Amino acid sequence: MEKYRDLIEQTFFFPTEEFKVENNELFFNGIPTMDIVREYGTPVKLTYLPKISSQIQKAKGYFGDAIKKNDYKGEYIYCYCTKSSHFRFVLEEALKNNINIETSSAFDIPIVRKLNETGKLSKSTYVICNGYKTAQYTQNISDLVNDGFENCIPILDNLEEINAYDKLVTKTCKVGIRIAADEDPKFEFYTSRLGVRYNDVLDLYKTKIENNPKFELKMLHVFVNSGIKDTTYYWGELRRFIHKYCEMKKVCPTLDCIDIGGGWPIKTSVHFDYDYAYMADQIVKNIKKICAEHEVPTPNIFSEFGSFTVGESGAALYSILGTKLQNDKEEWFMIDSSFITTLPDVWGLNQKYILLALNQWDKTYQKAKVGGITCDSQDYYNSEAHVNMVFLPDPPKDEKLYIGFFHTGAYQESLGGYGGIQHCLIPAPKHVLIDKDENGKITTRLFAEEQTKESMLKILGY
Repeated sequence: MEKYRDLIEQTFFFPTEEFKVENNELFFNGIPTMDIVREYGTPVKLTYLPKISSQIQKAKGYFGDAIKKNDYKGEYIYCYCTKSSHFRFVLEEALKNNINIETSSAFDIPIVRKLNETGKLSKSTYVICNGYKTAQYTQNISDLVNDGFENCIPILDNLEEINAYDKLVTKTCKVGIRIAADEDPKFEFYTSRLGVRYNDVLDLYKTKIENNPKFELKMLHVFVNSGIKDTTYYWGELRRFIHKYCEMKKVCPTLDCIDIGGGWPIKTSVHFDYDYAYMADQIVKNIKKICAEHEVPTPNIFSEFGSFTVGESGAALYSILGTKLQNDKEEWFMIDSSFITTLPDVWGLNQKYILLALNQWDKTYQKAKVGGITCDSQDYYNSEAHVNMVFLPDPPKDEKLYIGFFHTGAYQESLGGYGGIQHCLIPAPKHVLIDKDENGKITTRLFAEEQTKESMLKILGY
């Protein structure tokens, strides 16, 4: 029978930029995953910090090339969407790359202040403040502006939001307006709940911004919920947005920036096909063409990539506790954790990640279902992005099998309730940070121990 390695090499172009196998053990970005398992045990979360910087540089390169190729008169400005992962080690790695940030809530602003206090972020860094604002959020934004954060830009999400800044801000304040995008035709409602209606944008500017010396309209913002994809729907929404920019630019000289939002996809399969260079080129080309038609200057282009920035840096490693044969045909591989605890997108969104064995690549393979150890019927993983099933090695009974889910770095800790109460009280696993020193040598350090029973009991009032 064929070995697991044969299956992978016949299914994909393997090895890849990120994955290779030596002595029947998997390497991830040059990291021997089984060495991590031997040192830290399982379950364990990994963050490979250099991947964050390389992703940022890739995006800057794609848009930089597109701007040069199209002789585009405007800059590309990269923002990191903090809600994807708020951890300090993520923000500090990302900010090494001369980027800016986008926030979503009141508690993002204290993070901005901490990063400024430690010299990681300056008062000239763009802080794009998105979301439907609470009173605390507008207060925190206004405090930033008043304290000299000159490029803190609240993005108006409704017609009344600007009234709060009119009361609270004491200096000139740059503002943006989010335009409500029409949703994908397959969505459950027609227009996004976020942003100002397309036909209300001009009136909002005329009545509350144009003649108020406190405010300067700097940016128009749009986010297409399906992400940046080569579809008729996406291009239609982008063009509609650019036409609105051109309309507004003719009456508002200070408007010189657009924010195209986030949504660049990440690899959810070893076989992944997305032409980043083409998409960047077409975005730049479309903006230039429409602006030329309207005879207005081309704007600076902001993006706010979250999952693209941090997603591919993450991995979750598990051991198989045992196997169970159900119904004479369903083979279950039971992991030493829970998907609901560690990878909640698997449970909540049916999200697919790259699943590969860490060892036993020389063994035969079999079709399997992977189960978590909670009592929840939805705590399982049974299909991959490229095929509606899962295959894993079938090791001898006296040999341990380890598996890994890769590109799990975005959203999972916050959605899983990091540091809080986990489903069935399954503890959050250890978290290991992996970096390279100035000589290129791989270094590892333990960021967090496995969650303790004492911390859970305290939260529960025991």
